[in-house]
Amino acid sequence: MVAALLDDDIAGAEAHAETAVRRAGRVPAAREALGLVAYRKGEWSRALTEFRTVRRLSGSSHLMALMVDCERGLGRLDRALDLASSPEARTLARDERVELAIVVSGIRRDLGQHEAAAAGLEIPELKAAGRKAWSARLFYAYAEALLALGNRAGARDWFAHAVDADEDLDTDATERLDELDGVAQLDLLEDDEGDGDDGGGGGEGGHGRSEHR
Repeated sequence: MVAALLDDDIAGAEAHAETAVRRAGRVPAAREALGLVAYRKGEWSRALTEFRTVRRLSGSSHLMALMVDCERGLGRLDRALDLASSPEARTLARDERVELAIVVSGIRRDLGQHEAAAAGLEIPELKAAGRKAWSARLFYAYAEALLALGNRAGARDWFAHAVDADEDLDTDATERLDELDGVAQLDLLEDDEGDGDDGGGGGEGGHGRSEHR
């Protein structure tokens, strides 16, 4: 139920997660569910506590990327980088290593280390054949890193790759690509009763650009 509600009903997801933890607090999946709810709400400290509990109970470091991102959210960038380079990080599965690389690249950009941010994503998975669950996010992150370096042409190419890979619309790559191409996104919704006005839009706020995810 947490997974089913997480995107559309965060309060409902939280209620289910808290119930699961009350009933089975030593089950890693229950603590992970509560951590994911806290993470989605931006409650970094609470999420980090739950993810640490999962690691202690299960012995698995599969949530490493989220733990590092929580440290980043708390502003503890040095601690985040230390965690990302810990021995446990070297035991991660391929998809988990990719997600960690994406988070670390963002931290490097936060620190103004733009060359390192880009270099950290120049991994075999960046140009691997086929599309994976993480492909759109990896391409998007690399585009962001190139843009921070001032490489607009390269950033445009990788935002375009992200658009092609982003079947589930996990990123706002389309909007970023439009920005680089100078495409203005106009509000096409007009007041049904405003046909005689001088171009004014509808009275209920227009639909602007989507927020960055």
